[in-house]
Amino acid sequence: MPYQKLQAARAASVSPSDTVNIPNVATQAGEPVGSSSACVLYVGTGGDIKVKSAGGDDVTFTNVPNGTFMPMQVVRVFSTGTTASDILALW
Repeated sequence: MPYQKLQAARAASVSPSDTVNIPNVATQAGEPVGSSSACVLYVGTGGDIKVKSAGGDDVTFTNVPNGTFMPMQVVRVFSTGTTASDILALW
């Protein structure tokens, strides 16, 4: 029976951008280094965080507390609309 791995193998600091997706440091064989693929987020310092989901939705999470793991697959953290900081991408 298949199972979902709940621990991350890689992590990287996120630089919010309105135009650039999160670079993927956990590339698979054959994929170019730095290609984008969805990740989950850890938010160190809380606030609002606007993201683009792996499905293409733009959504803003408001009042995210310090130290929150966000279990949504995201490809971008927008700088406009994001007040949270110390964000890590987890793969």
